[in-house]
Amino acid sequence: METPETKKNKAASAVIQTAIILFCLTVYAAGVVLFILPSGMIAAGATGLGLFAEHYFGIPLSGFVAIFNIAMFGLGWLELGKKFAATTLIATFYYPFILNRLSALAGNFVFTKDPMLCAIFAGVMIGFSLGIVIRSGASTGGMDIPPLVLQKRLKIPVSVSMYAFDVAILLSQLLFRDREKILYGIIMVMIYTVILDKMLMMGKKQVQAKIISEKYEAINLAVQQQLDRGTTLFKVEGGHLRKPSMAVVTVVSGRELQKLNRIVMDIDQEAFMVVHQVGEVRGRGFTEMKRHLEAGGLKN
Repeated sequence: METPETKKNKAASAVIQTAIILFCLTVYAAGVVLFILPSGMIAAGATGLGLFAEHYFGIPLSGFVAIFNIAMFGLGWLELGKKFAATTLIATFYYPFILNRLSALAGNFVFTKDPMLCAIFAGVMIGFSLGIVIRSGASTGGMDIPPLVLQKRLKIPVSVSMYAFDVAILLSQLLFRDREKILYGIIMVMIYTVILDKMLMMGKKQVQAKIISEKYEAINLAVQQQLDRGTTLFKVEGGHLRKPSMAVVTVVSGRELQKLNRIVMDIDQEAFMVVHQVGEVRGRGFTEMKRHLEAGGLKN
C-alpha cells in the first residue's frame, strides 16, 4: 500500500514532468514560428502536412494541426490503448494552442533572413524539444501514432513506416517550394534527427571494463569499496600459458574511468584491462536505486 509520502512524491514528479513537457512543446512551436514559417522551409510530420493544407486549401496551420492531432489521439486510443493515449493528451491540445499564440505574438517579426541560420536553429530547437518529451515518457502525438498502428496491425517496423511518411510529406511540399528552400529544409531535418538521437542517448552511455589480473580478488574488492560499483567475475584461461584465472567485469561512468584505472594500476601494474563504451545500462545503480548488503540486511 502506498504511503502518503509516496503519493506526494508521485504527484510532485507528475507536476515536474508536465511542466517539462509544456516547456519543450513551447520551444518546438517557437522553432516553427521563428525559423520555419518566416523562411518558408519544408517540414515533416504534422507541421509539414499543415503547411501543405495551408498552401492549397487555406486552412490555418494551427487549426489543421489541432484537428489532425485530435484525430490521431482518437486513433491511438482505439488501437494502442488508453494508457498510451494518455501520454499524448498534453501534446494533442497544447501544441496547436501554443503554436497559434506564438504565431499571433510574432506577427510579421523576422528573427533572421539567413536561411542557413534558420535551418540550424530550427533543427536544434525541434531536436532538443522532441528528445526531452520522449525521454519524459510522453509522445508528441500526430505523426508518431500511424507508424505504431501499422506496426501493431501489419508488423511493419516503426522506423520504416516513419521514414516513408516523412519522405511523402516532404515530397508533397516540393510542389510549392523553390529548390533552395527544399535543400535548407533537408538540412534542418538532418540536424534535428542528429540532435534527437543525441538527446535520447544523453546520460545513458557508460563504460564497461574487463580486468584480467592475478590479483583479481583485491581489484574486485577495491572496485566495490572505492567506486561503489558492482562487479562480476568470469573464469578465464590464458591463451599462451593456459593458466586459469578470473576476470573482473564492471560498468562505470566516463568520469569514473580514470579513477578505476588508478585503482587497478595501484594494485597490479601488469593487469590487462579492456575498455569499451556501451549504449545503455539498466539495473541497480543506473536505472534503479542502489542496494547495499549490510549485517542487518539490505539497505537502499
